[in-house]
Amino acid sequence: MEEPPWKKLKLSLERPYKDDNGEPIPELLDINPDGHHIYRPREDPTAAVGTRLRRVFLERGIDFFEAEKGTHTTLRDSKDAPEEGDTTQDEGKAAEPSHQMTPEELYKMRVELMSALYTAHGEMCQARDLLTLLLSSSLPNQPSTLPPTPLAATVVTKPAPVVSVQAFNAQLTIGGKDKALRSAADLFKNAAEQMEQGRVSGEKYWVDALKIRRGNWGLIPAPLPLGSATGKGADKTSKDFLISYGLEESPASFRRRAIGRMSTSDGTSLEFPMRQRTRLRVSIIRVSPDGSRHATYNVLSDPDDGTLDGALRAAQAEIVEQEVFAALIREASNLPTASAEVSERLIVIDAAQSTELRFELVDGESLRNDDGKLDSYCDLLYSLLHILLSRAHRVSKSTRLNKASIAPVPIVQLPPVLLPVIDILQYREFWERVRDEIDRVVAALRLAGVSTKVHYDPVADSGETLVANLLNDEPKPIGGDALLRLDDRHTLRFTTASPSTLIVHLPQATLPIASISQLTQLLVDEVCGGLLSRICEMGTGLCERVNGTWFVDLLSGRSVGRWEGCVL
Repeated sequence: MEEPPWKKLKLSLERPYKDDNGEPIPELLDINPDGHHIYRPREDPTAAVGTRLRRVFLERGIDFFEAEKGTHTTLRDSKDAPEEGDTTQDEGKAAEPSHQMTPEELYKMRVELMSALYTAHGEMCQARDLLTLLLSSSLPNQPSTLPPTPLAATVVTKPAPVVSVQAFNAQLTIGGKDKALRSAADLFKNAAEQMEQGRVSGEKYWVDALKIRRGNWGLIPAPLPLGSATGKGADKTSKDFLISYGLEESPASFRRRAIGRMSTSDGTSLEFPMRQRTRLRVSIIRVSPDGSRHATYNVLSDPDDGTLDGALRAAQAEIVEQEVFAALIREASNLPTASAEVSERLIVIDAAQSTELRFELVDGESLRNDDGKLDSYCDLLYSLLHILLSRAHRVSKSTRLNKASIAPVPIVQLPPVLLPVIDILQYREFWERVRDEIDRVVAALRLAGVSTKVHYDPVADSGETLVANLLNDEPKPIGGDALLRLDDRHTLRFTTASPSTLIVHLPQATLPIASISQLTQLLVDEVCGGLLSRICEMGTGLCERVNGTWFVDLLSGRSVGRWEGCVL
């Protein structure tokens, strides 16, 4: 990954003396009140050298070089020739020597001076050591002969270390400076990296916030931090926001749990402090005549696809299912047509004969769907629970908005959520039993060679009409019908309504059916009557030449034929 351009910038610790164009940077001396800058005037090297040379002549005289030359010449002449008196000296002073020293003479003079200097250096070192020894020894306390002075001072000079110690100290100083520079560079580098991380994190934070708002998720002000001032006149403006993904008309306890916040860490984009990660599973268990149990479940899909919207949808699905389960617990103890067992995470309802309905909160993270046990009817009940919950929320909202005053409104009974589900399940089981009885009669008639047609329509309404009916404040029961036609002559029409209402429509009457045995008896009577009527029609056609008469004896359930004194 290529570093940004600002990381490649090298920062020099040396004071800059030229700008980007190579021009010298002037030194600022002062700023006038009117904002005018005063810089140090630039010195010309040639003028500076001339000034220094002029100072040499002003301070040491114009004949400085001639005086130095005469001094060296006088020393050499005095060494070669003895003094000749005042006259000779006056003549020597008046005469100006013109001889210059050769390199050999300079070297000879240097050797002589160096030997004398070395001797003086040795004597001075011995004197210094002797004084140091004398000063370090303890002297007896003697009365001072010096007059008392009001103020005395002592100057102590620290001796210079040896050459090796000086070299070692220099190495330590250079190493310390190098380490300090490295530490300063590391400090600047760490600060730059932290600033870059903060910038990227801040940009990601607000980009995610805009995506969430664009997805029409609710944003609410975050509470003030712990310890903030809350008194009169204090600033109570929220500095952050929270994400509310619960339903608008949900109870306050569920809305408080449906709260998320934007994460500032690098791991996740959203945090859900109150999330329980449970899903609602709807299962139907049927007991076969041999005692075996067969269970089917609904499909539980995970809406979390790695995006912000997917994470919020997954959290919302969990909190809505928890609200549905809470509503089921409240209504499970008041079911008029079924018994229920309720625990913390499981509701078991004996909805119909040999049929058990279960609602369970399962762990959403370890959930796996078994394809062999999935049932579309369980998916229907699962979706129906959400529709009924939205109906209850709509009624609650309309009641809240219709209040004309601030006076307390009496508690309105919300539409049930569990009872319509039980009615639909019982209706399905009831319809299957009715269908089995009719199919048994149809199979027997077809086996006997009687032309029989049957048509079933368990739900007469369309899907849109059915959903609209469920969303009404007072929904109508679900209805269907069945048509049975015998020998293309006799027709039996059955109408059903949830949960277990059956009505048969006969040509002469409309009868309600209260039990399966009553239905069986009715089918037998109607089929027998139809067959006997068909026999009478056939007998009348055959006995037409002999003026025979055929009729059906309803009391005995027989067809009777008479012709020429014969009775059949």
